[in-house]
Amino acid sequence: MMFLKRFFFFCFIGLLLVSCSDDDSNDINPDEITIDNPATYTFTRNGESTVSFSGQTTRIQMGEELLDEFMDETSSKEILNAMFAHIEGEENFENTELNASDKSIRSKTAASFDYFSSNTTDQALIRADFESWINNQDDEVFPNWNTAASAGVAGQIADGTSTRYVTGLGLEMNQLFNKSLIGALMVDQALNNYLSTGILDEGNNVAENDEGTVAEGKNYTTMEHKWDEAYGYAYGLNADPANPNDDLGADDFLNKYIGRVEDDTDFAGIADDIYQAFKLGRAAIVAKDYTTRDEQAEIIKGLISEVIGIRAVYYLQQAKNLLDQENPDFGGAFHDLSEGYGFIYSLQFTRKPNTDGPYFTKAEVDAFLVDLLDDGVNGLWDVSTTTLDEISEAIASEFDFTLEQAAE
Repeated sequence: MMFLKRFFFFCFIGLLLVSCSDDDSNDINPDEITIDNPATYTFTRNGESTVSFSGQTTRIQMGEELLDEFMDETSSKEILNAMFAHIEGEENFENTELNASDKSIRSKTAASFDYFSSNTTDQALIRADFESWINNQDDEVFPNWNTAASAGVAGQIADGTSTRYVTGLGLEMNQLFNKSLIGALMVDQALNNYLSTGILDEGNNVAENDEGTVAEGKNYTTMEHKWDEAYGYAYGLNADPANPNDDLGADDFLNKYIGRVEDDTDFAGIADDIYQAFKLGRAAIVAKDYTTRDEQAEIIKGLISEVIGIRAVYYLQQAKNLLDQENPDFGGAFHDLSEGYGFIYSLQFTRKPNTDGPYFTKAEVDAFLVDLLDDGVNGLWDVSTTTLDEISEAIASEFDFTLEQAAE
């Protein structure tokens, strides 16, 4: 049986006495706490929903429009940076509701309580990375939109029936930005912020949740809402967010890649494992069972982190296959390597269960990226398949999947 199924089984042993329906629940501990675990992510109070994650939906929508703008060669760094650091009321987006929002992508990038509340140095470096990628698109890629790319020269390069637009190092900036944002925004906020006990139990949250005291003007307790915000970064654009597994791929961020990993037979079931842990943890909050809540949070941290690790290895190995042939497909390989770069970057935002840190530190991630770009000489044009294997093996070894499983 593959690792994920074993992991899920052992983590849930003793917990699966909890009901999976609205009408049948069981005591799960000596304190006789009963968890009513609904069939879908549906929670109500006085007949009205208590689930809310509109801020997460807004940021995902902003991210989608920003990615589209990356592919408009008539755009500029000023436009892209304004979308990244949106100010309420400014007309940065086609969706007028986004323009009226006080939310922004930048403000929540590398902004989790656990990792960055006291680490503003790394936070500033990470945000500067995203801004530099935006600037590179305008300074280097847009002016060479119709130029043939070569080592040291930005431009376009064929990828089968598609055309890719890369820097002189072979990096496709829109892909790099996209996949890096999955880690720096969606994963960091979900795992290291909203599922953090420092946020869930902040201030009077426990006492108010115990008493059923809702936030001012709302129908949910603050603790319920914090958990839902983590959920929103995974499922915020699903047509039916209460039952999201039928609509994976609803956005170009975390939701899409939960679905991609689910589609690999070696990891089939991971999407439902993540969903069930979110749902049971939320039900545990309603039942005031914080032990079960925290157990489910650790399961989510491990599984979502694994999604990031799997896709990092997958793209490196896909690129290796394209380069390791008589007539290398540089366009296809650069596309995969740019996605792989972003997923490697995202590893620093993962969370190893029952620890206070990621699977890979920022320093370790930075070292991988230096190796990938061959110290910045010709970048991806010179990367060796040996290097791709070495990075892949190093990543896989920290998780419980093999390189072969992730590469399919």
